[in-house]
Amino acid sequence: MEKNDDKDPDHNDKSIIEEKADVVSDAHPPDESDGISKENVDVGNAETEHNPEDNVESEGEETHQQTLESLSEELDQLLSSLSLHKEEHKDDNTEEKEKGDQEDDDYFQIPQFVGKFLDLLEDKLSRYDSGEPKTVWYQDQEEVSSLLEAVDRVSNLMRLLLNTKSCLDHHEPLINHAGSIQQRAMAFLEDEFRILLEESVIKETALAMDDASSQRKSTEDAVVSQDQDQVTAPEPGDQEIEYPGYSEDVVALLRKIAEKMKAGGYGWECREVYLVGRRNILMRTLKHDCEFEKVSIDEVQKMSWGELEREIPIWTKTFKNCSSLFFPGELKLAEKIFPGDEGSLFCIVAHGLTIQFLGFAEAVAMTKRSTEKLFKILDIYETLRDSFPPMEELFWEELRSELRNEVTSARSRLGESAINIFSDLENSIKSDSSKTPVPGGAVHPLTRYTMNYLKYSCEYKDTLEQVFKSHSKMEQEEEVPANNSACSAFASQLMRIMDLLDGNMEAKSKLYKDIPLSCIFMMNNGRYIVQKIKGSAEIHEVMGDTWCRRRSSELRNYHKSYQRETWGKLLGFLGHEGLMHNGKIVKPNLKERFKSFNATFDEIHKTQTTWVINDEQLQSELRVSITAVMIPAYRAFMARFGQYLDPGRQTEKYVKYQPEDIEDLIDELFEGNTSSSSTATAKRRT
Repeated sequence: MEKNDDKDPDHNDKSIIEEKADVVSDAHPPDESDGISKENVDVGNAETEHNPEDNVESEGEETHQQTLESLSEELDQLLSSLSLHKEEHKDDNTEEKEKGDQEDDDYFQIPQFVGKFLDLLEDKLSRYDSGEPKTVWYQDQEEVSSLLEAVDRVSNLMRLLLNTKSCLDHHEPLINHAGSIQQRAMAFLEDEFRILLEESVIKETALAMDDASSQRKSTEDAVVSQDQDQVTAPEPGDQEIEYPGYSEDVVALLRKIAEKMKAGGYGWECREVYLVGRRNILMRTLKHDCEFEKVSIDEVQKMSWGELEREIPIWTKTFKNCSSLFFPGELKLAEKIFPGDEGSLFCIVAHGLTIQFLGFAEAVAMTKRSTEKLFKILDIYETLRDSFPPMEELFWEELRSELRNEVTSARSRLGESAINIFSDLENSIKSDSSKTPVPGGAVHPLTRYTMNYLKYSCEYKDTLEQVFKSHSKMEQEEEVPANNSACSAFASQLMRIMDLLDGNMEAKSKLYKDIPLSCIFMMNNGRYIVQKIKGSAEIHEVMGDTWCRRRSSELRNYHKSYQRETWGKLLGFLGHEGLMHNGKIVKPNLKERFKSFNATFDEIHKTQTTWVINDEQLQSELRVSITAVMIPAYRAFMARFGQYLDPGRQTEKYVKYQPEDIEDLIDELFEGNTSSSSTATAKRRT
């Protein structure tokens, strides 16, 4: 703010009075026609009524004793009487003008103490500006009241002088002097308003933000209370600090300064300081609390996914906090400091930032699609859906429409992007035609990826259902199978993906030349899918119990096929056929039967210990079922035919395993252990 320095530095009140006296004598003879009553002259010009010679000795002592406070009462009386005179004179002029008399006769003299009051106020402001260390005036209760009241009196004086034509004609030096003091006072208040606005919130917010909910704290600053101009020093711990981090007393002082500046015609300057200060403070707060910094749409478009993946959680946190905490706090603060004007101030502070938020959301939706972006896109979509409605209520109605349009556009782009990403997942399953079987029949990476993706997707089930309902294209909706007409568009999409995955895994199972391994592969992948669905309430709700029961039945069929293809052959060696002739044991056939059993079992053990079943329950179920079939049959075969082998070398040569050995070796199956091919012999029991 520029300050007016046009006043004569050697100006004094005495010269003013003398000058005015000359003007009076030349322009208006002191008779009954003067434009001020005798009573008002007595009140307003008491000092000029005395003989100057009578005051020569006492003038210095009287001036020395005068203070800003002692002159304030006299100035208040003068302003009151002059205001009353002006109203009366206005009525008189109205009557005279009705009679055709247009003479301007509202002249009045200004007492000497007015200039002295201005000089004392200027001295006070000079002390504030040049004090070492710099005077912090609002720490002194009396200083706060004295200064704000003095500024108010100068503003009232200027308003009276500038609105009186004769004052403009006869009191120009005094008007210039008062105007210069007022401008200097307003510049000082503007600077102090800025300091209070910025430094108070920095100190108090630093303490308040350490506690998530806000805490009670003491303040070292003595400030004006909300009760008019009464000043109170807050007791330690008697104020609850919330965002934006000012105590109630600091807010009250800021409001008082704003009121005085507005009354003096400097309301615009005060608003500008507030707007610049609050915008800067809000951005610092968002950076400190949320790690938020503005990024342009072009910058978003150029970011790698890794960078964008870090930015999106910051954006969502910041948007939610602005909706629930920062923006409501800004509106309440503006309401307390500028009552009646809070709406426009808040909108100026918050509108640009809100538009930037929405631009970021739309820019993310326009980035290149990839399946890993789905969940972050849905986070943004949910944030706009849930946090924008309470935020928009804070803005003026004309801005709400603009912001709603921006949000609608951003949500539409985000929704379409989410649907397209789901379509991309479907296409990726269709196009996965790799011809390399997974070693050991383990769970295929495509199964793991797809099921985990769907599991996390179903955590957004309600949102995805809303997205598919609100943003899916007509041709996509037409693809919903007739038998799924009761399902949501998202549920139908999910089932299509599951059917595609089933078909893909069945095709990949045929890559295994070993049928039992093909069965293990299908059991592994089927079991993984079922467990993922059962482990997620959201996806289980979409797929339903019927689907899970059907899938479990398919797993049992694969289990039976595996048992038949692997252990059915081995059980064939334990049958009685071909071992007896005419009621006698055919030893060569018996020996060959033992040799074939041992060789086949060794091969199964060698091969299937390298196969993989990661699901411990499935692994245990298979081993138990194999043991339940093999051990009783082998034990019975040994009991029936083992006695026909000669003890010693012959038994040792043909009876390689005891039933307990077989049981132990079965427990080694499906561990994916490529070094276990020689363990069968090592574990043989003697």
